[in-house]
Amino acid sequence: MEERSPRNLKAMLSESKDISELMVDLAYAALFFSDEHMASEVAELEERLSGLVHEMREVCVLAARSPRDAEQMSSVLHVISAIERMASAAVGISGIVTHRLGIPSVLVADLAAAEEVSHRVRVREESAISQRPLSEVELPTKVGMRIVAIRRAKDWIIDPDGDEILLPDDVLILRGPPAGIPELRQLAAAPVWQPVGQVESPALTDLDRAVDVLVEMKNVSEVAIGLAYSALLFNDQSLAAEVSHLEDRLDEMRERLEVWVLRSAADQPDPSPLRGLLHLGFAAEELGDAAQQMVWLVENQEEMHPILSLALGESDEVIARIPVAPESELAGTTIAAEQLEMETGFYLLAIRRSGRYLYRPRGQILICADDELIASGPDEGQALLAERCGYLLSTDEDTGEIELVLSAS
Repeated sequence: MEERSPRNLKAMLSESKDISELMVDLAYAALFFSDEHMASEVAELEERLSGLVHEMREVCVLAARSPRDAEQMSSVLHVISAIERMASAAVGISGIVTHRLGIPSVLVADLAAAEEVSHRVRVREESAISQRPLSEVELPTKVGMRIVAIRRAKDWIIDPDGDEILLPDDVLILRGPPAGIPELRQLAAAPVWQPVGQVESPALTDLDRAVDVLVEMKNVSEVAIGLAYSALLFNDQSLAAEVSHLEDRLDEMRERLEVWVLRSAADQPDPSPLRGLLHLGFAAEELGDAAQQMVWLVENQEEMHPILSLALGESDEVIARIPVAPESELAGTTIAAEQLEMETGFYLLAIRRSGRYLYRPRGQILICADDELIASGPDEGQALLAERCGYLLSTDEDTGEIELVLSAS
């Protein structure tokens, strides 16, 4: 029997969060590229996650030695169940590829314009990133895109760490804003990217409407997951309320999706490819349900085990909550002008302003002094985001916690 190194609950929780999010990323990438090998990797990750879930539940049961222990551990079990639900939704998305349900080409074109997209690029030998470790390349802070997997010959390297050296002919699977793709491909010495083109139609069809709803569901469900983790980390009831609001929107959008798909089926000689749209809509709604399941703990003021905030703070993608100082670079500028995702690798989930939240802020929305930004991204970009907000990151020597110190400038 293979000998396993000792595991602790915090490490397993962090890993399970990372795996579930990676599964969603890979599932959408498999759909975008119609890649069955990538889709099968999602199923293998589910097996890995199932082992972690079983092990975590064992630890929770063994640790509950008193009624108070049991009450706190129930919150951990609740989050584990929600993470498992996220993973199940990812498997549902990848199943569209493995079961060859098919999706209309117009959806692939619209997915290319989503707020965060999947991309695939091969590293050329003469490229600027070949033979260099990931930590040195710093793609999240240079182009706003993060590597979720590397395909090397017939092997897959899932969730590579900073020591992984990029080799010629490695195929990188990345996630991030579409604006980062041109510079990414330039770094990899890859040809200019030509996105899937849309067929111009003089009138908006029922299929167009279905696809638009589905892309919106994808965006909303991903934001709901990010806000749910934020609500847990900060124990914030107002953020939890926003998640519930987004889940209600997803329910309503799925009903609209079904109507448009059924209507468009009447115009199709073979409506079978439309099945993929319905499966994808169900998966997006499931992601929203998983997000709402997580924030139930916050909404009902359940006592949460301290390990939850510790584990969420140590995952690969961290959640930052940073106020905007009056004299900072960001104060008085628009989101579009600042391009935070490109500059810092952080994806803006919400802005808290005067006690209310603006979720998915984009475009010409103004960033004001005393706003509070809630964003998720790579740990190495957190200092850059803080600097743009007018703060320096400092580590407390006694507690090891990260603190914000107002910049002298």
